[in-house]
Amino acid sequence: MDVPMEMQNQVMGYDRTATMFSPDGHLLQVEYAEKTVRLGSSSIGIVCCDGVLIVADRRTRDKLIVEDSANKIYEIDEHVMGSAAGILSDARILIERAQLIAQQNRVTYDSGIEIESLIKEISNLKQAFTQYGGARPFGVSVMIGGLTKDKPRLYFSDVTGNYFEYKASAIGENDEKIKEMLREEYQEGITIEEGIKLGFKIFKKLLGKNFDVSRFDVAYVTLKEKKLKRVDAYELKKYAK
Repeated sequence: MDVPMEMQNQVMGYDRTATMFSPDGHLLQVEYAEKTVRLGSSSIGIVCCDGVLIVADRRTRDKLIVEDSANKIYEIDEHVMGSAAGILSDARILIERAQLIAQQNRVTYDSGIEIESLIKEISNLKQAFTQYGGARPFGVSVMIGGLTKDKPRLYFSDVTGNYFEYKASAIGENDEKIKEMLREEYQEGITIEEGIKLGFKIFKKLLGKNFDVSRFDVAYVTLKEKKLKRVDAYELKKYAK
């Protein structure tokens, strides 16, 4: 009986460290971390004509949890926000590092950091943890959106430390389904209000009867105000109709 290659690799111990390639060229611990990311709750990022937007599913089920303590969108600087999917304790370390880098840039240069510089620093840290023995990869993908020179930008960094700029993207559970819907529905020149409606339209299709605006965290940065603004649950109801 032929044994699948992945099972052979596990039996031979190629998945016991993040620094050992399997014979077929895979870092199995990194691939396991990618599977962990797809178990996390989803976030959708959209670049709009008037700013950049993130719609994140908090997926909190316990009624005893204070909802504001389970936010999925983090303020990195006044013009930068981020979201993550996967192991959120890992995400906290990366977000705090991003906040520190952003503040150091503001103190040193008296200006807000460029979004690509920020995502590159985070991605370099994630990549390093695929090379060191005795450490596991970060089990989290990070999405960072904000303004660079009055232009809205959205970047995504995966488990391996690769990063790309997107017009619209998704991380977490059902990310490929969401991206397929975005490819069909997204149009350049969309406004932030239209972007929120699009995000909710996609989540309605995915969640069905489980859709509830109270489970979402929504924030955006506009070209006009250049500051992060969160949308409260009461205001979100008008976008879910």
